[in-house]
Amino acid sequence: MGGGWGGAALAAAAMAGCATSRTASGTGGSGLQAKPVVVRTSESPQRSGSLYLDSALGFEIGRPSDSWQLDATGELTAEGLAIPVVLRHRESGAQMVLQVAPAVASPTEMAERLTSGLRNQPGFRATDPEPLAMREGAVGFTFEMGDQVRGRVAVLEGGQGQIFVMLATWPRTADPSVAAGVDQIFSSVRPIPRS
Repeated sequence: MGGGWGGAALAAAAMAGCATSRTASGTGGSGLQAKPVVVRTSESPQRSGSLYLDSALGFEIGRPSDSWQLDATGELTAEGLAIPVVLRHRESGAQMVLQVAPAVASPTEMAERLTSGLRNQPGFRATDPEPLAMREGAVGFTFEMGDQVRGRVAVLEGGQGQIFVMLATWPRTADPSVAAGVDQIFSSVRPIPRS
């Protein structure tokens, strides 16, 4: 399978980008039936965020602080790409999207396809994919959309037959703590057993 759907999906999500004037209310969604989820608050006194678990899709993801709003979307594309959650940073307008995709390619191959797809979009500049320290086998790259938006992509293995694709965008003028929050979110994503 070619990289067309992945590049198109990533570019579409990136085009939505970070809207500093957009409010982060509502859950969006496609009208599809939501997957069963369990949400539990972190017990660690050093972390004010929470952990979101989706046993149907087999992942967990954490919020680094209450400044990040997590919306469960339950979206599923015709290509089998699930977009179960979107996290938004209220003050900056930064946004992070988690996509759960069929493992039609390795994380490295998928990152290369996505990089190529973004580079073909007007106004996009992307670095070459490289291994990420967050987890063995994780691959990622950074990109810019014009002069206003920066972004980061990470791709890693999910459960059997899955990969996780994470895309984050934030305004170039955002405080460095926003990019640090993106890194925390990316590092929090883990596969869990599916029910």
